[in-house]
Amino acid sequence: MIHKFLKQTTFTSQEDFNANFELIVPDNFNFGYDIIDAWAAEAPEKLAMLWTNDQGEVRRYSFADLKNYTDKTAAYFQSLGIGKGDFVMLILKRRAEFWFSTVALTKLGATVVPATHLLTKKDIVYRCNAADIKMIVCAGEPVITKQILDAQPDCPTLKHIVSVGPEVPEGFEDFHQGLNNAPDFQRPAHPNTNDDTMLLYFTSGTSGQPKMVAHNFTYPLGHLSTALFWHNLSQESLHLTIADTGWAKAAWGKIYGQWIVGAALFVYDHEKFTPADFLQMIETHRVTSLCAPPTIFRYLIHEDLTRYDLSSLKYCTIAGEALNPAVYDTFRQLTGLKLMEGFGQTETTLLLGNMPWMNPKPGSMGLPVPQYNIDLVDSEGRSVEAGEQGLIVIRTGDKMPVGLFKGYYRDEERTQEAMRDGLYYTGDIAWKDEDGYYWFVGRADDVIKSSGYRIGPFEVESALMTHPAVIECAITGVPDEMRGQVVKATIILAQDYKEKAGPELIKELQDHVKRITAPYKYPRVIEFVDELPKTISGKIRRAEIRNNKS
Repeated sequence: MIHKFLKQTTFTSQEDFNANFELIVPDNFNFGYDIIDAWAAEAPEKLAMLWTNDQGEVRRYSFADLKNYTDKTAAYFQSLGIGKGDFVMLILKRRAEFWFSTVALTKLGATVVPATHLLTKKDIVYRCNAADIKMIVCAGEPVITKQILDAQPDCPTLKHIVSVGPEVPEGFEDFHQGLNNAPDFQRPAHPNTNDDTMLLYFTSGTSGQPKMVAHNFTYPLGHLSTALFWHNLSQESLHLTIADTGWAKAAWGKIYGQWIVGAALFVYDHEKFTPADFLQMIETHRVTSLCAPPTIFRYLIHEDLTRYDLSSLKYCTIAGEALNPAVYDTFRQLTGLKLMEGFGQTETTLLLGNMPWMNPKPGSMGLPVPQYNIDLVDSEGRSVEAGEQGLIVIRTGDKMPVGLFKGYYRDEERTQEAMRDGLYYTGDIAWKDEDGYYWFVGRADDVIKSSGYRIGPFEVESALMTHPAVIECAITGVPDEMRGQVVKATIILAQDYKEKAGPELIKELQDHVKRITAPYKYPRVIEFVDELPKTISGKIRRAEIRNNKS
């Protein structure tokens, strides 16, 4: 399968990768027909998804099953008048119906709009009206269905609301009844061109309303690098990415690249993250590959890993925020596995990564993926030297790389701000070493300017994470009359240190940072908390910490 889309499918070095990587993009590519249906024809009984939940249910879906369910779902959606160009929001958590609906909508040429189950009425109204949402398909749980029903009167384009159960409240249509009653699927003659909008994500903005990130129908092919090389997957793999389906991390690790490669997905549908439960799932179902944000690995290493048989686990990747070397070192000591860091955005596929042929430098995002022309530039757009901090950009030239978004939907001003002078500005700051490895500094908005110094949150967090008292932390800047800003550390303490929270521990942590990194970077303000504000995908919301004046 992958030979259809890559000129060369195996590489032995970064030099080989850079010289010979080339994507083959067919006209009118459609993930539903060209991947799912193609696998169903080539290997119908091959496992595509192993789904389980915290109630003990287990379901196995082959590629033939996927074709059957996605065709039925597409036929049902057709019967509701959904077709090419329609925008459909999916609030489905980790239900199997998320995968059926996503592929079905793609087969119809419609636009998939994944969303988190944490949306309020106000959030739903904004999204429906911003993107002219025609239908919402959701998990039938009261906390979700109530918000949708409350929002519906204020959403004039919203024609259908569909529940997949367990409850189908009044006003909702029954997804499974619809599948049973749907006529045979009539494949559209021309469902899409490559440049049509296949996928739309609302990004969680730090100020103002969320941006709408639009991806075209070739976007799945951009994730071949993600799955085949960074995740190091094969047809024998059973891969687990820990992410909610409402966020782009699910597109990275729970559908596109993985199924192009022919790997099987492991999906654990759960209500509350519990490290011990995930470790038990890996042992029981013999998961071979794991990807998660650093937060997840921080909690895993505080479990007694000797209680679990993790011998099936062969490869681990990490993304979502920068990796502290202390987490890398501890996880490797406990499991023998290296954490292979990668970097990208909702607007892109994998931009930088540590690949199987590389020896990772703990804390580094790795090297550029050759489908993108990555650079670091100063405020004038000029390339910076090794060792200098710069903005991470993609040099686009005349041809947009596969995997880069089309733009911010209905927001030309923001699109032009991000894409100008032949560059796409990611908004992230990094530096690269003499070997070309990239090292994350922080979001441009998060970099702290104190007494003329520019301090990246990540370097201070990395220093603090080497102290046994610290289980998790976030560095932000707080206003200071003399210095402009000073460094503040918001810290979750390990259980053994919670009773010691006070001035002595604060000074101990400050002195520790001074020893580990440049003394001017130490946190002058330290606050101990029980939890940090995060997105559902595990990213720390530093803006929320900055805005909390209490």
